[in-house]
Amino acid sequence: MKKLLLLFFGFTLIMSCSPKKESNPDKDMDTTAVATDSDKKWWKEGIVYQIYPRSFKDTDGDGVGDLKGIIQKLDYIKSLGVDMVWLNPIYASPNDDNGYDISDYRAIMNEFGTMADFDTMLQGMHDRDIKLVMDLVVNHSSDEHEWFKQSRSSRDNPYRDYYHWWPAEKGTPTPRWSFFDVNSDAWLYDSLTEAYYLHYFSRKQPDLNWENPKVRNEVYDIMKFWLDKGIDGFRLDAFQFASKDTLFPEFPKGYEKDIIKYYGMGPHLHEYLQEMNKEVISKYDIMTVAEGAGSTFQDAIDLVAPDRHELNMVYHFEGMDVGNSLDGYDLKDFKKVYTSWDSVLQNNGWNSIFLANHDVPRMVSKFGNDSPEFRAASSKMLTTFIMSMRGTPYYYYGDELGMTNIDFNDIKQYKDISAINSYAAAKERGDDMNMFMKKLNFLSRDNARTPMQWNASENAGFTRGTPWLAVNPNYTTINVDAEDKDPNSCLNYFRKMTQLRKSNPILIYGDYKLLYPDNEQVYAYERSLDGEAVLVLLNFSDQGATLNLPYEIDAQNIMINNMADLNLSGNELTLEPYQAVIVRK
Repeated sequence: MKKLLLLFFGFTLIMSCSPKKESNPDKDMDTTAVATDSDKKWWKEGIVYQIYPRSFKDTDGDGVGDLKGIIQKLDYIKSLGVDMVWLNPIYASPNDDNGYDISDYRAIMNEFGTMADFDTMLQGMHDRDIKLVMDLVVNHSSDEHEWFKQSRSSRDNPYRDYYHWWPAEKGTPTPRWSFFDVNSDAWLYDSLTEAYYLHYFSRKQPDLNWENPKVRNEVYDIMKFWLDKGIDGFRLDAFQFASKDTLFPEFPKGYEKDIIKYYGMGPHLHEYLQEMNKEVISKYDIMTVAEGAGSTFQDAIDLVAPDRHELNMVYHFEGMDVGNSLDGYDLKDFKKVYTSWDSVLQNNGWNSIFLANHDVPRMVSKFGNDSPEFRAASSKMLTTFIMSMRGTPYYYYGDELGMTNIDFNDIKQYKDISAINSYAAAKERGDDMNMFMKKLNFLSRDNARTPMQWNASENAGFTRGTPWLAVNPNYTTINVDAEDKDPNSCLNYFRKMTQLRKSNPILIYGDYKLLYPDNEQVYAYERSLDGEAVLVLLNFSDQGATLNLPYEIDAQNIMINNMADLNLSGNELTLEPYQAVIVRK
């Protein structure tokens, strides 16, 4: 049902990994692990802070965040204890998909500033020992990119094969499904040359033809341009779709319900990644991560196994598939996802740990409890989870405050192309629009894109103009200024948790062992390294939860606790609603 729901809305969240083969999530891990120097990497030890630049800080009053706004807030970012910033696209773009439709890969979007602003921002980050990871969006470009303008101008243009074209005289193209097209049709007829072009996403995002070596070399040159400026890595957006069978064979009916199986990991993808590694990645000390991880665990291993020389880490979406329902989610499903992925990658690469990004709802609204009574506690509990799992933690801007979903009830309030097009398609089908809007209210990507809440002044201190997307009304109480002054706030708990992770290698490199797999309230696990172990106890429910621990723990050994007390009597522990505790064994 969750897959159908995602297809219904057309969200990029559908780019998930649904493995066909699962490791045993309950198997015991080796508790004598040792992190050797060869295992240690800066991108394993770092904490990633994702910034959606349109929504972070506006300095010129146009209602859109900009690079100067990020520069203005670099000391705040440093104060969080994070080591890397992942910046969503800032390249020149017509903004059909908020910057994921790029018209010039070597220029900065006018709304965001200038290349001089970028250079200042990068230097400011490096001065504070913060690395910068940029989005590399090369499955597709904008239809306003010069390559595509040339490509569509004539059939014999040198840039014609930079994109996928289907001559009209061959008849209607083999059907392909589109994530963002209002008709879900990935082929669009272009009368200028009487041919169809392919667009897996919006009509203004034509897919690049990676089978053309000239395209690949263009991309490698773009990567070198930014790396030579000094950036520290790339996140490859939608890259698992880049390689395609250019014969475009017929897919079975209903293939779009298992889209990754048919779109992901095309025939030459690994070949192209190895070429990219040889030509570019291997020449720099950088972090590389691909959005998505194929449709099997083996796909993921093949992307990141060190001896294959492709990418550093997996960024799978299976965790984001959990809870895509108005009825909530089963904690056992949540445990199974993260335990399985840890098992698969323990000796075969490296994982990403995240609960939010620009394509999904706010984490406290989806996986926690955003009611006034439990918002702060559940936000801290989720932070504890992200920071205590094996894998590089990714934390989305504003989640350190416990920012929540916004309550939009009119389609006119939405800005996201997927929401707008899905609404039009649902209305044309005659769907129950009341139910559609309830689901959209919960799952929309705009929930994660509302402006950063800096203070209680107008527009949350984000802009002196009219914000491009409405500010969440709860900014008067949930904001940086208020939480910075409160020692018990979500913000200050986040800072404590980042420092705890950094000062305890066991939380980075330690083995993972799941406890109480069938408990429907508590997610508990051990991390162990060099003969030592810590116990992580997380109550994911709004009710107290009692556990009979497998061994006695000493309250004196508590490393962090998001509550004032710990209800412990011998081996019996009762966790308060959304309580999170890490204790040395």
